[in-house]
Amino acid sequence: MARGFVQRIVGAARLDIPTFEEVEHDRSATIQAGGVVVLVAIASGLGLLKAGGLATLLIAMLSAVLGWIVWAAVIYVVGAKLLPESGTRANVGQLLRTLGFAQSPGLLRVFGFLPMVGGLVYLLATLWTIACTVIAVRQALDYRSTGRAIGVTLLGFVTNALVWWLLKGLTGT
Repeated sequence: MARGFVQRIVGAARLDIPTFEEVEHDRSATIQAGGVVVLVAIASGLGLLKAGGLATLLIAMLSAVLGWIVWAAVIYVVGAKLLPESGTRANVGQLLRTLGFAQSPGLLRVFGFLPMVGGLVYLLATLWTIACTVIAVRQALDYRSTGRAIGVTLLGFVTNALVWWLLKGLTGT
């Protein structure tokens, strides 16, 4: 039985494997996953609004959506093409969905403005999101090994960071 949007967000944040399996196979969940990405970007931007203003919010939203798409493509290439397991069967859409919902803990970043605890909230949300991402990668790529999912997540992160660094250098921003 398909869960609703909020239940999927909660399930992903709870590291619930059936939730990740459900969104992986539900092609209509891609828009929902994008919704999670945008909501997390808004939460992050609002948490930093005092520090960066409206421009921070807008940049956070654009960066989050572009980052989500690039991240899914990078993880696909690294995890499904370069380092697959024998049972790996995946496509970019499955990664978009699982990685989008893996960002669910980032909704807590809306509390980043709180004095004395805002930084801690950001850190905890980030660590929690990394844990969700490992589960998302493991499920989307049909890995049996969590260690491989951690490795692919880390390799994907480094590759993604290099891509963004190169783009930033080429655009001069």
